[in-house]
Amino acid sequence: MKSTPLHILFVLSAVLFWSCNDQCKETRVTRRFSTVTLSLMELRTLVKTESPRLMEKPGKMYVKGKYLFVNEIKEGIHIIDNSNPSSPKFVSFLRIPGNGDIAVRDNILYADSYSDLVAVDITNPSSPSEVERIKNVFVSGQFEGGNWVVNESVGSITDQNVDYVTETVTVNCEENVSPNFWWGGMLVFADRAFFGSAASSSAPQSAGGSSGQAGSMSRFAIHNQFLYTVGQNNLRLFNISNPKKPVDFKNINFGWGIETIFPYQNKLFIGSTTGMFIFDNSDPSNPVQLSSFQHGRACDPVVVHDDIAYVTLRTGTACAGTQNQLDLVDVSNASSPQLIKSYQMENPHGLSIDFPTLYLCEGEHGLKVFDVADKFGVDKHQLAHFKDMDAYDVISLGKTLLLIGKDGFYQYDSSNPKDLKLLSKIPVGKAI
Repeated sequence: MKSTPLHILFVLSAVLFWSCNDQCKETRVTRRFSTVTLSLMELRTLVKTESPRLMEKPGKMYVKGKYLFVNEIKEGIHIIDNSNPSSPKFVSFLRIPGNGDIAVRDNILYADSYSDLVAVDITNPSSPSEVERIKNVFVSGQFEGGNWVVNESVGSITDQNVDYVTETVTVNCEENVSPNFWWGGMLVFADRAFFGSAASSSAPQSAGGSSGQAGSMSRFAIHNQFLYTVGQNNLRLFNISNPKKPVDFKNINFGWGIETIFPYQNKLFIGSTTGMFIFDNSDPSNPVQLSSFQHGRACDPVVVHDDIAYVTLRTGTACAGTQNQLDLVDVSNASSPQLIKSYQMENPHGLSIDFPTLYLCEGEHGLKVFDVADKFGVDKHQLAHFKDMDAYDVISLGKTLLLIGKDGFYQYDSSNPKDLKLLSKIPVGKAI
């Protein structure tokens, strides 16, 4: 792929339909392609530190030490000092055009910037600085004659070069509208509204340096000396043995509709729109697919504890599914995962487990808390249902719970999961 500056022009595009409820009302999502008149060369000069700013479209979150990192969709990362969870303080805003995902090893933050991977030194969170960039590793394209053809334009690991506008309208619920479409040589997915692609649950990030925790919607994960990223159809490895000098190491193509990644012990659990892939990662430089657990078409982040994977499936997105449920899957034999039981939910999104407590986001329906010690009776052991927040993704830190949604970022004292105590909230559009 050429790396010379190219002009990108995105034009106003089609209206897509998102979901249909019992009243035959539908949320219509209009995807407005931003008119971009910057060359790739110009885009690559725009990573910089800015003064703290308000959250407007919060995306994914990441926590390391006393700092929180919250994605502002397509625009960059809020860096927040969380020394006192009851009074978090904005430190700076790291502008990264096209950003959607975050991971941190030692004092180096990794982020996607459209088609590039950027490494940023955050030793001084008030003044982060770019130290490395790997160009054109997250690209878009299409299948032609059985081959994957890369577009000569700005791509991204997520579909985040799009603005979203929503409205609720009354429609014919029998109307069948395809949620995905080809445009300008790119396959556009409709399931990324508000929060980018579904990407880490409180994914345990393991040895080989100091890493943090992400949420269950993440496409980035760190294990040993490698950063793993998942695109729409691939798993990509970056060697970060020298954190300041990431090296593009390996690309593994598989499946389609890949959404999330969760590293657990010596396995990688990868969520897709049609199921869960399990990779043997005992050799971190060479993940090998062991199996896949198939389900009906739906969006599905996954978290794992011991021998059980917890998978949520939801409707209301371009995943075009009909299921709103929590699946418990026996992964004791990773080569042959088996469904334990499915539990009906309202519209499940991200989830996190602090066994035996499972925190499950239900979007506009709030947050549900379950005791999952009895894997065959999860529905009989719902501990609480908190309805006063929009819940997209969640990270359990034991005694503290981090939650993010369309209306902002929350922190709770979760010492008693039945009675979460609000410590602080950073609302959308308001200073703290």
